[in-house]
Amino acid sequence: MVPFALAGMAAFAVAGVVLLLVHAPDDWLWTCLAGLLVGIPGLITMLRHDAHRRRRRALSHPEFTVTDQG
Repeated sequence: MVPFALAGMAAFAVAGVVLLLVHAPDDWLWTCLAGLLVGIPGLITMLRHDAHRRRRRALSHPEFTVTDQG
């Protein structure tokens, strides 16, 4: 799910830049900013969920290893 969140955030960022370049209405710019900012907590939540899932899998399947990425 992380790639989908990143793609969505990137789409909002690109749309915001394009709207800035074409001098679009301010409401559209605020919508792009809101979409980008709402994506950040969602991305953090998904990253934490994936990390916990890897740890649980490592505990139940000894052949699965976990590397700490920081």
